[in-house]
Amino acid sequence: MLRRVVGGVCAQWPMLRVTDDHRRARIARRHGLHPDHRYDTIGAATSAMTALHATEPATPHLSLHARVRGLTVEDVDTALYEERSLVRTMAMRRTLFVVTRDVLPAVAGCAGRRVAEAERRRLAKEAGALEGLLGADWITAASEQIVDCLTGRELSTRELRDALPHLGGTFTAAPGTKWSTEVSIMSRLLTILTAAGDVVRGRNAGHWRISRPLWTSKASWLGEGVTPIESEAACADVVGRWLWTFGPATEADLVWWLGSTKAVVRKSLSHVEAVQVMLECGSTGWVLPADTEDLAAPPQAESWVTLLPTLDPTTMGWRERAFYLDQAQTPYLFDSAGNGGTTVWVNGRIVGCWVQDEDQRVRLILMEQVASDTRRRLHAEAARLDEFLRGEHITNVFASPQMKRQQIG
Repeated sequence: MLRRVVGGVCAQWPMLRVTDDHRRARIARRHGLHPDHRYDTIGAATSAMTALHATEPATPHLSLHARVRGLTVEDVDTALYEERSLVRTMAMRRTLFVVTRDVLPAVAGCAGRRVAEAERRRLAKEAGALEGLLGADWITAASEQIVDCLTGRELSTRELRDALPHLGGTFTAAPGTKWSTEVSIMSRLLTILTAAGDVVRGRNAGHWRISRPLWTSKASWLGEGVTPIESEAACADVVGRWLWTFGPATEADLVWWLGSTKAVVRKSLSHVEAVQVMLECGSTGWVLPADTEDLAAPPQAESWVTLLPTLDPTTMGWRERAFYLDQAQTPYLFDSAGNGGTTVWVNGRIVGCWVQDEDQRVRLILMEQVASDTRRRLHAEAARLDEFLRGEHITNVFASPQMKRQQIG
């Protein structure tokens, strides 16, 4: 029976069965990866994905290139630094993301608030000795000093340390253990403030492929303050967006992506009146209540290829990946922490990865046999990516094992 959660009460009627082909067809269309379904604007593509991973500095540019017609590097930089319609923020799983401005209050109120509170507790515990030097409730005082210092100007981390030298040092975390390490006070405080929505990465002082952020207050950067939405409503908002992007998907997928608890996820699913469906693998999936029309009809078979960057949101959208990835390939295309490297996609499935050769040209590493016409289309897509990159070398912090084996130089 199909079940719909409404106010904690579960209604039932015949459960819709969703095939893997249905799910892959949604990737082609909703993620803008089929050439005929690419988006016309940066904002539309970013909203469609809910959020773009930004831990790797080049990933937002490359993720958008895969989804937006006629895009240039300069277009993305304009959206990030001039129009400021896109904003980098610390959010799900203490990870850096790029979101549209209208999503910020929900992301900050849901994942951001949770990360900020957890990081604050962690810092208070690990740096307890600083209380004797900086005073009681020093984290609150230091946070206010940083925001005041950054209001109306942009500073590098070094400049910020110079401006607030009493916060420019380090402390020893886990002293006396094998995990003992020196930790930057300023870096920890900036993590808290970025997640809380008080501080933002402004302009990039480095190349678009290299992260050298200038910090500023979010109010200065956006011209207005950002008030996080109340937690329960914020999480429901984010979960609703995520379900449109990645649904049907399992509860485990959502718990993993959101970096939250089952209790929070279940309450959010109830809040948006999510509907259960049966996935081809036998697991229960969730979709929005008015979002099943294309799942009730036979899936539209469309042939398409694409090349995605490290930590692309499509690659990283689900914890359970069997419908788009041969599980035997996981150790080659994902690192031990679950970070996905570059990927080659054919008709909604990952079939390999890509690297750059010594001339900085995209080189395909296929791990499955593909038809000759598919191979031609893949090489055409590689040429399209080369045109976007214009000979620039992409450095990948989270290179997959297969990428490391194939990289030259």
